[in-house]
Amino acid sequence: MALNVLGGELETCGTDPLTGFYRNGCCDTGGEDAGVHTVCARVTAEFLDFSREQGNDLTTPNPRFGFPGLVPGDRWCLCASRWAEALREGVAPPVVLEATHARTLEWVDLDDLRAHAHG
Repeated sequence: MALNVLGGELETCGTDPLTGFYRNGCCDTGGEDAGVHTVCARVTAEFLDFSREQGNDLTTPNPRFGFPGLVPGDRWCLCASRWAEALREGVAPPVVLEATHARTLEWVDLDDLRAHAHG
């Protein structure tokens, strides 16, 4: 059983669009997930612009990978390192703590995640 950053069972992040490295709706991770897609975030326009500027366009659909493109308000499993980078730049999107994998704590302090918790 995967745990979230609060020590409980990892909850589903999002199914519309279907998120997660394994496309199972959860921000679960494993050895093949080099990007560590563990932060369940509710993306904002500001974050999507930031991500595109960093070379990762999350708004443009990519049907080949079943990716519909994101719009503000969508829940999406972000790379822990990208969320930490966005935090440093002041554009970190809100997170869903119950759906954020415990491995995220290798990159981000729980206090920072709590300060950005989506209510």
